[in-house]
Amino acid sequence: MSIWVDVARVSAALNVVVLFVLSAIWARNYLTFRSKHAIGLLVFGVFLLAENALALYMYLVDPTLSGWFATDVPVIAWRLMMLLHVFETFGLAFLAWITID
Repeated sequence: MSIWVDVARVSAALNVVVLFVLSAIWARNYLTFRSKHAIGLLVFGVFLLAENALALYMYLVDPTLSGWFATDVPVIAWRLMMLLHVFETFGLAFLAWITID
């Protein structure tokens, strides 16, 4: 089961990095253009960044939850959680590509 835990952790960490970069770009765009679109993307990025940072905290830092996730969560739940994080990573990579382009 540790492979699912590791994949979920790596995906969540990548999501945090990408969302931090995207949020910085969207914040800069908002300060430049003052558009609702830019502030909407920034709010979306900040909330999704908080969700991924919290997931990463639960997977790595919190002593109770990290132990529970690593030992007592059923394999099917880990596979689904990992799949959600991986799908999100691919979606964010695409969003980063069109934002930076």
